[in-house]
Amino acid sequence: MDTFIGFLEAERDRGISHVLLDEGAREGLRKLQKLAQKPSLPVASLAASPLPAANPTPKAVVTNSILKVLGTTKVERLASLKQQAENWLPAKELQTLRETMVFATGNPDARLMLVGEAPGHEEEKLREPFVGPAGQKLNDILKAMGLSREEIYISNIVKFRPATPRQTTNNRKPSPEEMAACMPFIRSEIKIIQPACIVALGGTAAEGLLNLSGTVASMRGSWHSLGGIPVRVTYHPSYLLQSGANLSIKRQLWEDMLTVMEQLTLPISEKQRDFFLPKN
Repeated sequence: MDTFIGFLEAERDRGISHVLLDEGAREGLRKLQKLAQKPSLPVASLAASPLPAANPTPKAVVTNSILKVLGTTKVERLASLKQQAENWLPAKELQTLRETMVFATGNPDARLMLVGEAPGHEEEKLREPFVGPAGQKLNDILKAMGLSREEIYISNIVKFRPATPRQTTNNRKPSPEEMAACMPFIRSEIKIIQPACIVALGGTAAEGLLNLSGTVASMRGSWHSLGGIPVRVTYHPSYLLQSGANLSIKRQLWEDMLTVMEQLTLPISEKQRDFFLPKN
């Protein structure tokens, strides 16, 4: 226990305010706390009831707003982020997000990165971003571009589903506080992936990534920059579901994707250029 207390004191001196403990260490602390709460307990009884030995090198995860990105390869560094996201205290302390963490999916060497706002009901269930109806619509968009999910990288700013009272399948957009709590992850993901182009899917994602405000209509149609990486803002795929057969919105989103294809020097056929144009 002295070794363990010394470890905690060393972490405190380094400025670390929170650590993640394994169950053995937690149980040891619980017993120590109970003993400390009994002022009349003789010293001899302490010796008669030794505490379980703590792991001399307890596993600790930094849970303040500074991430430790460990590993040499992209896969290793992303795995390091994912592990820390599971117990990310700034997000959990808000008490406005659900417990299941949903990380990113796709190719670590992708040239195209898509960023949404937060996981929903289906994403939480499968622990993968964009797998519900909006995800199916996104798959259709990628197919029209000549791409697949396996070729790109897909993530959300917030790694937990925003909670609501008596929540079932209903979702809500994340608050600025929830996005701020999770922003270190998406920033680190971008640094690791180093995509040639980023697409912000929806106004909330654009707000979090680019510190923009307003409607998607006011933010789309031009390039933005994030750390020197070109960013295009377009409608969230779920908006297409809400808009029904609104051909104008579909065409605007498709024009954004055509511009992204040009940025990535992907081949574009005349048929692709004519998608969602009004028929004479």
